[in-house]
Amino acid sequence: MARAIVVGAGILGAASAYRLAEAGLGVLVLEKEATFAQGSTGRSAAGVRVQFSEPLNILLSYHSILEYQGIPEAGYRPIGYLFLVPEALAGDQEEALRTQRSLGVPVERLTLGEAREKVPFREEGLAFATFGPMDGVMDPHGATAFYLREARRLGAEVRFSEPLLFAERRGGLWRVETPKGWYEAPFLLLCTGAWTGEVGKTLGLEIPIWPVRRMVFATAPAPFPHAFPLTVDLGTGFYLRSEGRRLLFGRSNPHEPPGFREGMDWAWLGPTLEAGLARFPFLEGLSLDRRASWWGYYEVTPDHNPILGFVGEGLLLAAGFSGHGVQQAAMVGRLLAEEVLFGRAKSLDITPFRLERFHRGSLIGERSIV
Repeated sequence: MARAIVVGAGILGAASAYRLAEAGLGVLVLEKEATFAQGSTGRSAAGVRVQFSEPLNILLSYHSILEYQGIPEAGYRPIGYLFLVPEALAGDQEEALRTQRSLGVPVERLTLGEAREKVPFREEGLAFATFGPMDGVMDPHGATAFYLREARRLGAEVRFSEPLLFAERRGGLWRVETPKGWYEAPFLLLCTGAWTGEVGKTLGLEIPIWPVRRMVFATAPAPFPHAFPLTVDLGTGFYLRSEGRRLLFGRSNPHEPPGFREGMDWAWLGPTLEAGLARFPFLEGLSLDRRASWWGYYEVTPDHNPILGFVGEGLLLAAGFSGHGVQQAAMVGRLLAEEVLFGRAKSLDITPFRLERFHRGSLIGERSIV
């Protein structure tokens, strides 16, 4: 019998399984798809950054990036994140910068002239820019494959094409049903991303996590003077970055209703480009490659921050990251293993991200959600 059942073989489930197996626990991973990283992990824009305003988000990303640096399969590339700060948000971003520096993470304040050396843009309405030199991109598939391989090496079992149909707590154990049988374990970890609300219903729980569709648009290959960092116009939420000879770009649609809508929303391309062209006029000369563009789900909570740790007897959760699961997964895997082993995460205090905050009305005021 496994000591812990992990539901979901995306990067969060894989990292958690690895750390649990590393601690000597018997681990079973159940994944509804035929292989790993088929949900939000596989459709991520693959960015990693320490540039958040809340200390826990900063530290989750910082420690995860440090881990990815040592995993060749993670494909970490420190291309940087460049935040273009409008005058209306200057005070908030200055405060975030002070918080980042107080925690010892590398973030630089740039003049607009210095920022333009990295990406050409219109300066109207901007106050300054910030740049994270350890921010960048990674390979979510590669990192997930690494964690699952290492978990298996340490004795974990991974079963694909086995969706969770039903689960109940009985006699101090979780009994989990899939189409192929029943499994039991004292601990059940849900790392089920955008599907967490639906999975919670099978357990009789109301978990405030919903899927929201997001688009990533890609240009056709074109010559650029140099590779652009992942650049965000904080005033509109429009972002772009280099991917080889292409540019990837996007912007979250604030009017997109929650739900499992599928496919590209080509109607959102117009408003996205309108915001992008206003700040980055050079985009006008580029062609869109519809076949290289893609969509995926954000898993959102009421405050767009994750739910971590115990949510019931023997039941743990790591979901609701609003697009930041890939960049924080390495550290979250360690923290969930500590929850199981010690009853409480030790490396970081995850109290701000526990489910109870919604019952208390203590929502997280993270200002750097893109």
